[in-house]
Amino acid sequence: MKTSEIKEMTLNEMQSKLADLREELFNLRFQHTVNQLDNPMRIKQVKKDIARVMTFITQNESK
Repeated sequence: MKTSEIKEMTLNEMQSKLADLREELFNLRFQHTVNQLDNPMRIKQVKKDIARVMTFITQNESK
């Protein structure tokens, strides 16, 4: 997910995306635990996406 995509979202869309990313991270961690994860680097990508979305949510709330 790119920052330009996040900037175009509304606050509600960002919060929805954040919930989806957290759910995806949970599922990836579960798959990793039972050795069914194909791409372990995806966990790192999802964590970074969560951080990006949270940063933009914080910026929007402070305005």
